[in-house]
Amino acid sequence: MSIKRQSGVSMSGFLLWCVIFAVGALLGFKLAPPYMEDQTIKKHLKAIANDSAYSSGNRGEIETAFSKRADIDRIVAISPKDIVVAKVGDGIFLSASYTTRIPLIYNISACMDFNPASK
Repeated sequence: MSIKRQSGVSMSGFLLWCVIFAVGALLGFKLAPPYMEDQTIKKHLKAIANDSAYSSGNRGEIETAFSKRADIDRIVAISPKDIVVAKVGDGIFLSASYTTRIPLIYNISACMDFNPASK
């Protein structure tokens, strides 16, 4: 008859994994929204650049179009004045550059630089 040893996770091992999971979830919940907002900004810049109504490169029309889209999707990272408009051939190229600082804990914060563009 052989003796079977118990297998499983000890209480200290379980608590360690809980702490690791909690830190990962905290980072995910804090850092995911800026990346999602950056993707939304890219989507709007591409849509405006591909729209033939704005191919003239009129800055006022482009700012108005972005402002309307930003209001709908609650974009607060950039304003329409932050968009750089460049004429490329028959179309336009839109880009922006901004930094987002997210406080994590105490005096530790994550600083993220984004450069969305229409191409």
